[in-house]
Amino acid sequence: MPVLMLVFEKPRLEVWARAVLTRLPALEGRPIRVQTAGGLGTRRGPVHGGAFVRERRMALDCPAAEFPRIFAHELFHFAWVRAGNRARQSFERILRDEWSQGACGELGWSAEWRKRELSAADVRARGRRWREYCCESFCDTAAWLYSGLPAHAEFTLAQRRRARRKSWFERWLGERTLPV
Repeated sequence: MPVLMLVFEKPRLEVWARAVLTRLPALEGRPIRVQTAGGLGTRRGPVHGGAFVRERRMALDCPAAEFPRIFAHELFHFAWVRAGNRARQSFERILRDEWSQGACGELGWSAEWRKRELSAADVRARGRRWREYCCESFCDTAAWLYSGLPAHAEFTLAQRRRARRKSWFERWLGERTLPV
């Protein structure tokens, strides 16, 4: 499969993305369009970005300072879908361990609010809320790892838990090209 091609709607998006792309593992997949879209939101309020995996596009509405984190997060939505059940369930085990140990914090607001709303039944049943939390936690973890930001107000997960997630990503990726 060819190396991933990102098609940027605006030149400034490509300029902002360059630094992030140098920190990422090699990527492969069909082209992804990267565009801006004002006024992105959900029922919970405004958001900085959205990944439309089936359409192979991401829409961003964030300032330059937030771009590395949001861009990496949205890009990893494509990776989550292509990771396969074995990898997703392996990452879920880390999150389930954190949950059972009462771990507080997360590596981004999108995972944080979902984590706060989970019930024990959601986790036990691997229901939709749990699976959405796992996806967002995966993407927020990737954004923390690859954005290049040493600190952010949304990086509230304890250091030892961050280390375990980082180790998981390193093992999962190894030397392979990441399908997105």
